[in-house]
Amino acid sequence: MTEVFIHQTIHTIEYVLGCISNTASYLRLWALSLAHSQLSEVFWNYILNGQKFGVGFNSTTPMLVACFFVWLAATIGVLMVMETLSAFLHALRLQWVEFQSKFYCADGILFEPATLVPEPGAEE
Repeated sequence: MTEVFIHQTIHTIEYVLGCISNTASYLRLWALSLAHSQLSEVFWNYILNGQKFGVGFNSTTPMLVACFFVWLAATIGVLMVMETLSAFLHALRLQWVEFQSKFYCADGILFEPATLVPEPGAEE
């Protein structure tokens, strides 16, 4: 009876830790998305709207064109890097958190990859 209780306790601890791990993983992705949103707003407000420096829509046409290219470079440079990082983190989370915790079991069996080449001496 105590063996069953200990076994169930271990499974309960693993389940709770898995829930916390999944939540933390999704919160990391949410934080990256929130940072992306805030950076987009900052780039738009400071570079094109010119809230602080009087540039962008508040200035002459050549300055507006220059501000547009600065805004475009900042948006593509910073935000695309963040989106790439977000996609990488999501793929990594799916691999390690979802896949490894559900299907992988390290039971010590040597991995033998499938092959289409017949082994020498095998009947055809």
